[in-house]
Amino acid sequence: MLLIVSIIEWMAFRLVKRRWDEKKWWPMFGLLWLIISVSLWGCVTISLINFESWSARMPSIVGIFTIAFFVNLIPKIVMAIFQVTDDLRYLTQFTMKKITRGEGGIRRSTFLNYIGAGLASLTFGAMFYAVTKGKYDYRVEKIKVLIEGLPDTFKGLRIVQISDAHLGSFVGEPQAVLDALQTVNDLKPDLILFTGDLVNNKASEAESWIDAFSKLEAPMGKYSIMGNHDYAEYGDFAPGESEASVKRLQEIHEEMGFRLLLDEHVHLRRAEDRLVLAGVENWSKRAFGKRGDIEKALANSDSDSLTTILMSHDPTHFEELVMGGKAPVDLTVSGHTHGMQMGIKIDFLGINYSPASMLYKRWGGLYKEGNQFLHVNRGFGVLAFRGRVGMPPEITLLELL
Repeated sequence: MLLIVSIIEWMAFRLVKRRWDEKKWWPMFGLLWLIISVSLWGCVTISLINFESWSARMPSIVGIFTIAFFVNLIPKIVMAIFQVTDDLRYLTQFTMKKITRGEGGIRRSTFLNYIGAGLASLTFGAMFYAVTKGKYDYRVEKIKVLIEGLPDTFKGLRIVQISDAHLGSFVGEPQAVLDALQTVNDLKPDLILFTGDLVNNKASEAESWIDAFSKLEAPMGKYSIMGNHDYAEYGDFAPGESEASVKRLQEIHEEMGFRLLLDEHVHLRRAEDRLVLAGVENWSKRAFGKRGDIEKALANSDSDSLTTILMSHDPTHFEELVMGGKAPVDLTVSGHTHGMQMGIKIDFLGINYSPASMLYKRWGGLYKEGNQFLHVNRGFGVLAFRGRVGMPPEITLLELL
């Protein structure tokens, strides 16, 4: 990692040097650049080595270094790309000159330097916004879902879905997050569903949030499932500590007022009609575990004849074990992808893109396959990169029709 970072830093420095090395102030600026870069990467390296202990004792320091890592590195990656492009152009022209025995020197591309520095500046601005404002720019996505055979008594059912809170990524209880939770109540949901990843690593990250989440209200109940980060598998744990963390986290769900569904189902009732709500433990096509048992979750549920909603953290579960009638489920609600916390979404232009699409075919929004629906929530919190660029945190209001 340090080798890769060193190459990126060197390429970025070369671009800046070739752009401004004729200026009188360049020697001082270049020295300052080197001092800041070396100091920053030294601090980041130390924080990574001590990540587990520092996350518990000094979460704000870890947060600052994590933010600095991305805000510093990504703009420099942009500069490095343009510097490599210029080097390749230079090498090509040099080779052609030798082959043709041409004369005269080969100039470096001022144009590429300008473009590289300009785009890097824009990238820095976007990253700075992402870590200061973007991660708190909560959006409500209102989606209508037309389910075939839905009983009339359940038409108009208002479901609020939130997912991937990753409470360990917040320092303290930011007011913007508390306001977002109030927004959930303001939507007057009949039902609240939380689709996994309450924490990053340990149950202790959620302790201070119990009161805030317990204030969420829905007359038909609050239900939740576990995500891959909720099983205490990331980081170092003493013997028995991970099991204790999982047990405590399950207790926290209850203290927050959520009914945690672990490969099980409940029947929701309106008048004489019933609807199946099932929840599975995390199941992923990728390397995130295959705990969930959908057959167990739906056993004796009458899902063959009743409208059925499934809560499953990872959308690949829908693709592998639900889609195409593999399971009698009408609507699956998932999260996990975060929309990679980067992308662009402009509804009126029909633009909805994220690099997450390179890993997940169904990464954000509502999808329909035959008579089955999947909704993938883009996440309430942040992980690793503590910011969001063009992919705001999401609260989803699903209205059944």
